[in-house]
Amino acid sequence: MNPIVCQPTDEDMRRSRIAEFARHAEREYGVSLPGYADLHRWSVDNLDAFWSSVWAYFDVVSHTPAGVPLATADLPGATWFPTAQLNYVEHLLRQGDGEALAIIDARESGSSRSGSDLTWAELKRQVSALAHTLSAHGIGPGDRVVGYLPNIPAAVVAFLATASLGAVWACCGQDYAVGAAVARFEQLQPKALITADGYLFNGKNRDKSADADELLRLLPSVQLAVSVARIGTGVKGMLGWTHATAGIHELVPVPVSFDHPLWTVFSSGTTGRPKGIMHGHGGVLLEQLKFGGLHLNLKATDTFFWFTTPSWMVWNTLVGGLLVGATIVCYDGSPSSPLPTTLWDIASRHKVSVLGTSPAYLLGCLKDGAVLTKGRDLGHLHLVGVTGSPLPPQTTTWLAGELGPHVRIGSASGGTDAVTGFVGSAPTVPVWAGEISARCLGVAVEAFDDRGHSVRGQVGEMVITKPMPSMPIRFWNDPDGSRYRDAYFSTFPGVWRQGDWITITERHSVIVHGRSDSTLNRHGVRFGSADIYQVVDEIPEIAESLVLGIELEDGGYWMPLFVVLAEGVELDESLREHVANSIRRKTSPRHVPDDIISAPGIPHTRTGKKLEVPIKRLMQGAAVDSVVDPASVDDPALIDWYARHVTRRAPA
Repeated sequence: MNPIVCQPTDEDMRRSRIAEFARHAEREYGVSLPGYADLHRWSVDNLDAFWSSVWAYFDVVSHTPAGVPLATADLPGATWFPTAQLNYVEHLLRQGDGEALAIIDARESGSSRSGSDLTWAELKRQVSALAHTLSAHGIGPGDRVVGYLPNIPAAVVAFLATASLGAVWACCGQDYAVGAAVARFEQLQPKALITADGYLFNGKNRDKSADADELLRLLPSVQLAVSVARIGTGVKGMLGWTHATAGIHELVPVPVSFDHPLWTVFSSGTTGRPKGIMHGHGGVLLEQLKFGGLHLNLKATDTFFWFTTPSWMVWNTLVGGLLVGATIVCYDGSPSSPLPTTLWDIASRHKVSVLGTSPAYLLGCLKDGAVLTKGRDLGHLHLVGVTGSPLPPQTTTWLAGELGPHVRIGSASGGTDAVTGFVGSAPTVPVWAGEISARCLGVAVEAFDDRGHSVRGQVGEMVITKPMPSMPIRFWNDPDGSRYRDAYFSTFPGVWRQGDWITITERHSVIVHGRSDSTLNRHGVRFGSADIYQVVDEIPEIAESLVLGIELEDGGYWMPLFVVLAEGVELDESLREHVANSIRRKTSPRHVPDDIISAPGIPHTRTGKKLEVPIKRLMQGAAVDSVVDPASVDDPALIDWYARHVTRRAPA
């Protein structure tokens, strides 16, 4: 049994927002909810009551009677609050004290450009002014506005101005090449493009002016192009940001239906053209209030910083921190420049209370020997959120030891699909090393075996058996809903299949084993790649790894482990034996790979996920252009390196 590394005190639990919410629900519905397990069970068994409670607790405003919470409970096709008229931005701009900081503009240099932080008053002024500019150029409900932007305050302003008009937002970070941005944006036929002239990364200004010009040329539907001067004077020929956000204008957010599209977020694009996933105003509003306010325990006095880019749904979650009045930190730069501990320096400098990062970043700090509290004031920190991949037990234990018992380590797993977490932490639940503490409120998560039966204490498919308000309203260019149904509901009819292997323990915590479509299957026994990564990540000589389970045409099975070596290390027989023995000892003999191969790098999506499935298909002989769009990969040159290994694979 994994040890407890974070145990909330009675006082912490009593004062948490989730405990306050439970008391609110008890009074409202006459129920007894003494612990988190009771609250979760009530939330999924009584969806109408639970989401009505979220609505009331956070004082959501509708311009018409909201109606029944869940009018139809079909999956897919659930109908939520069918008569409500609201706007995400209206609720967000109700928050905050005028002269308090709403957005901190953090940079690698350690200081913000003068005047680049936004108070709540200035945020509201800029949103109002930009909405006026967009409206003056004919942009209104249902039109699309796209952003090619780094994680800067202007990206938040652009999104909010767009959504206030009932227009639909979509964004790519500027680390995406023009081709990758076009593959996403051209589907939407946007009327407006908001871009920047570049961004800062690893100590260097990355000039994107030429790319912004090319993007505009390739999007003939664009009628208005606005440029932010981030590293220079802006992109010539485009309306400058200062002019687009000038003046004082009244903002009255347009009331829209609960499921009116708020934004389009895109799948990674590693298995074909990126899918445009559309979410509605009301569903996102309720889900972000629940996740940020209850699970992250965010309050108006908090400062919220999650390292992300606008291409990743975590950016949307970061913006959602404003819904509860928290200050958010937008960071334009590398997490490890100028030092490997840069994120902790930002957390110290800006008195961050909720910091979000990835297992890979934390592992890098561990291997670098970082002492997180040395020379830093992290006294305001009460939660470190972790997502992107499973957090190994040893990293959890190290982090807890560095930060002390008052800081919760909140691993979470969810997806762009519903733009939230399905499983995560809660301020009233302990944290066990290597486990995610709980299933999120209102999310009916189960582990299914092959026959569609719920299982406990053993590996199964992660599924969602009941509707969530933030499930997609539809995919873009999917008029009959067939692509949407095929993506989530083709395996278990009427049940959402997420594509992850999980174990739900007897204490209701969750262990994520990795993607089920990259499952390893040795001699009929299935297991997840995360089981191997957790062992290999502990080995100082290994910087990163990728394990694949490849079914061969002759019926054989090959399981290679590709390793990226630490600087100055060679992969000799001694190291191979050490890796194999570590895996054998800490997991089982069947987990030991057939080959251990030195690789120049591990390819990832631009949101940091390893490309297990595309590389597996390459190893099975598929053509590169049929399995992955190189523009969606962080280092496209690595794809060719792995493709060349097709001829070097071991026999069965």
